[in-house]
Amino acid sequence: MVIEIDTGSGFCFGVTTAIRKAEEELQQSESLYCLGDIVHNGRECERLKNLGLQTVEHSDMNSLHDTKMLLRAHGEPPLTYKKAQEQNIQLIDATCPVVLNLQKRIKADYDADPEHNRQIVIYGKNGHAEVVGLIGQTEGRAIVIENLEDAKKLDFTRSIQLYSQTTKPLEGFREVVNYIKQNMLGDAQFNYFDTICRQVANRIPNIRTFASKHDVILFVCGKKSSNGKVLYNECKAVNPLTYMVDDPTEIKMHWFEDKDSIGICGATSTPKWLMENCKSFILEEKERKVKNVNEA
Repeated sequence: MVIEIDTGSGFCFGVTTAIRKAEEELQQSESLYCLGDIVHNGRECERLKNLGLQTVEHSDMNSLHDTKMLLRAHGEPPLTYKKAQEQNIQLIDATCPVVLNLQKRIKADYDADPEHNRQIVIYGKNGHAEVVGLIGQTEGRAIVIENLEDAKKLDFTRSIQLYSQTTKPLEGFREVVNYIKQNMLGDAQFNYFDTICRQVANRIPNIRTFASKHDVILFVCGKKSSNGKVLYNECKAVNPLTYMVDDPTEIKMHWFEDKDSIGICGATSTPKWLMENCKSFILEEKERKVKNVNEA
């Protein structure tokens, strides 16, 4: 049995930087607050918790004073920075540079239209931390669309400025762009900005190729990861024998019966060590089974 771990899977640049900043601070301090899960992977969050990272929510900021807090890669709205200043909370800002640049572009676009005649539209997931931060640049006025059906509800008599959450799939974005182009009315203008992170977007063709090379695919991913769901579905479309697990305890060995090749891959929020643990689990279980057969 051959087991290959996808070299292209694992943390993206933004997540890697956020975790490195957390680890560096925890080497100097016994504890550190993080606003929201630092990454959408329960096992990695648990590892960092054991090092002293304490996850808090926005509502907890009212009771925090004179301390340090990490802002994760997803980014935050302006109100978070204001609240931190009021509470004398020192921020360790690990916002991904790609997200930070997008925030600045949306804010500049919003400020340039004080009458708010244009619709600022964000193609993204409602409630996602990154999207919340983007909406915050527009004082809550931005319109979020998750799919083509949402796009059909826009007011095509008013100009539209379209942006995208950095981790959305390119195909979906292009579909939305084409639909809006075809439906603009009168003098209304339509401008769109492809703000999708290529480090994430390029994983789709790469992971499809990887999935096609193996008999079975084990997709390792936290249940909260939006990016993980997208990549998992891409694997499943290429290889129906694709299974998603959060950690090795969810692996069922019968998935691999009579199979010669197993591919292990994951999301931008999946740590390499967790994929390695899954590989070790499979090999150990296979060895144990062989040993039991021989002893019998």
